[in-house]
Amino acid sequence: MANADWHLQPVSALRQALDDGEIGAVALAEHFLARIAASELNAFIDVRPEQTLEQARAAQARLTAGERGPLLGLPLAHKDIFVTRDWRSTAGSRMLADYVSPYDATVVERLAGAGTVCLGKLNCDEFAMGSANENSHFGAVRNPWDPDRIPGGSSGGSAAAVAAGLAPLATATDTGGSVRQPAAMCGVTGIKPTYGRVSRYGMIAFASSLDQAGVIARDAHGCADALSAMAAFDPRDATSIERAPEDFAREFGLSVRGLRIGLPAEFFGEGLSAGVEAPVRAAIDVLREAGAELVEIHLPDTALAIPAYYVIAPAEASSNLSRFDGVRYGHRTETFEDLADFYARTRAEGFGAEVRRRIMIGTYVLSHGYYDAYYLQAQRLRRRIADGFSAAFEKVDVIAGPVSPVTAWPIGELTDDPVRNYLADIYTLPASLAGLPGLSMPAGFDAAGLPVGIQLIGRHFDEARLLAVADLFQGVTDWHRRTPEEAGGA
Repeated sequence: MANADWHLQPVSALRQALDDGEIGAVALAEHFLARIAASELNAFIDVRPEQTLEQARAAQARLTAGERGPLLGLPLAHKDIFVTRDWRSTAGSRMLADYVSPYDATVVERLAGAGTVCLGKLNCDEFAMGSANENSHFGAVRNPWDPDRIPGGSSGGSAAAVAAGLAPLATATDTGGSVRQPAAMCGVTGIKPTYGRVSRYGMIAFASSLDQAGVIARDAHGCADALSAMAAFDPRDATSIERAPEDFAREFGLSVRGLRIGLPAEFFGEGLSAGVEAPVRAAIDVLREAGAELVEIHLPDTALAIPAYYVIAPAEASSNLSRFDGVRYGHRTETFEDLADFYARTRAEGFGAEVRRRIMIGTYVLSHGYYDAYYLQAQRLRRRIADGFSAAFEKVDVIAGPVSPVTAWPIGELTDDPVRNYLADIYTLPASLAGLPGLSMPAGFDAAGLPVGIQLIGRHFDEARLLAVADLFQGVTDWHRRTPEEAGGA
């Protein structure tokens, strides 16, 4: 392949090229660094070429010595919610704008051990709070299919970087849809594993009972390779689940004949745009033609996911973000009258508007007199939502539907309307509240040429099946091969 085309290739093709000596790890890293330097998408917060090339030389030495591995020598970028030793760890916030961590997150550590080469840290909504990647202290990320539109959030930098060919792989996190929604809006593949599958150690916390690390790539193969390296028990994380390491590509090539795919009526009702529904239904028909059985199901508490989430997540955020007080690390105000004023000014200056909004909501629902009325009620709703999935999975093997009710909207359109912004997560929140794995893969485009994704939801620990279904779909369609560059985008 032409050297200029390396960024258009999926992980599997780059793996083969590295193993065959068609390109070296250093040259591959330099190729992506040059693209990052020329990009105007604002996808990266911190890029340090000298450190990237040092890692690439180390990976090349391993390759030259005959070592092989699914990720050895492959460049990737980390969402800036994972702490790293050699790059800033900002969480997209002024509060941590110049913070450099003394240690690596487990996800960073494990991927580095697999031989990946870090290209830098990716822009994200501040503390992962947002559905559009407009809430970052470092400015909005732009969608490579249309730079005047949002890429989705909070992992918008991750999705935009992969879609634009700035990185073949990117780590991401999903609290209420932040892997799946930007993956859909940028036309790439992303997976959120079962809660507890991947260690949260070193992942700057937003909502501890919901946050989960995931990955974004061009296709299911790339996601499977990265997730296989990321997922393992970690004693440093109290929520990490003790399961043996797995090969998440082990079911690739299996037939979907007889696979029961559930279609929730609540995912195809009022609020779903025609531009999203048509490609999603067409994608479902592809799976039906491959032998899957379609089953109409109900998830009756879907609409309750938004009020439940926007009580639980802010409550946990209020608690988690209390540590940012300017005393030990992070932003510190320069003008104050006393200790109370120091705390207040530091937090008012360090946190952006959306983060302050969620802290206030969370503090309110946890306060005396409101805890029972709001927080406990939301937890009961969460249980109902999880029970609804359990009932559905007695009838089906996989659940399919849209990722978002709309495609990417213009930057700034919903800035002053947070409720409409929150509604973009209506189809992703239920799986997050239930701790289930969810995958988004490209399913086509709307009339404006903007990407549409289809979501697959599985039982707990059923990531291998979701990835196998995605791989089969991607074997008979080419939506995941379409790129903004070839379409005339960024």
